[in-house]
Amino acid sequence: MMDDFKNEKRLHRRYAFQIVLQIREMLQALPSLVDIDVPEGKHFTVCGDVHGQFYDLVNIFQLNGLPSEDNPYLFNGDFVDRGSFSVEVILTLFAFKCMCPSAMYLARGNHESKSMNKIYGFEGEVRAKLNDKFVELFAEVFCCLPLAHVINGKVFVVHGGLFSVDGVKLSDIRAIDRFCEPPEEGLMCELLWSDPQPLPGRGPSKRGVGLSFGGDVTKRFLEENKLDLVLRSHEVKDEGYEVEHDGKLITVFSAPNYCDQVMFQLRGCSVTRTMDFLFLQLVTMPHPQVKPMAYANNFMGLFS
Repeated sequence: MMDDFKNEKRLHRRYAFQIVLQIREMLQALPSLVDIDVPEGKHFTVCGDVHGQFYDLVNIFQLNGLPSEDNPYLFNGDFVDRGSFSVEVILTLFAFKCMCPSAMYLARGNHESKSMNKIYGFEGEVRAKLNDKFVELFAEVFCCLPLAHVINGKVFVVHGGLFSVDGVKLSDIRAIDRFCEPPEEGLMCELLWSDPQPLPGRGPSKRGVGLSFGGDVTKRFLEENKLDLVLRSHEVKDEGYEVEHDGKLITVFSAPNYCDQVMFQLRGCSVTRTMDFLFLQLVTMPHPQVKPMAYANNFMGLFS
């Protein structure tokens, strides 16, 4: 399937239906906060936003190995939109999850939602490459994605960030009813949308949704939940990753040459039980001459 995708071929809708229906059943059975155990001596790779850049996803697997029980991955949200190969990305990730559930973990990002998909290209791409039925089916599956993961009881992995109030416990996140479109406020919204800031305290979000939170907020959340680190995505970084908040927060972004405009060097990380990190170097890969946002007709219409 991946070879066909690389050659710009499409998967028959029958098989796409089988993959998406199977992944829906698997995701529905998961909690909103998933615990991951990485045995001592084993490694675990966390990737940030991929945003429909299928050829860069293929490059990650070529550099770091295909997902397997001995080489597991967590893709930390924003699989789709902006890049024009989102269908290929999402079917590849879902297929690996179906083939070997312990090889692939998936978290929801702010772009796994109807409103974002309508504007930033995924909905139009799905209509073009599959059909209208898949638009609603993907939207339903996205509502089943877990909101966060905890690795070895120490690393909190979330797409966006932390909260507008102190005292949020992991049990509160487990209790979130996530089977809905993301609300505009509250814990679920903030998990998907928030960003760190250099100053202490909290401030308004530059995105207009969620909030900005300082190192003191990160420190208190970690201490209250007996965690060591927040690992998140959601933001473009010049080097592909950034360490902030006195080493207690790492952002990792996995879409090199994002939207064919920005050149990056570093983009993924391998997390071991001993909390050592290896940042996997990525360079942009050539892709067919289909521009980012090629299917975002509704978005482009806003400016016409």
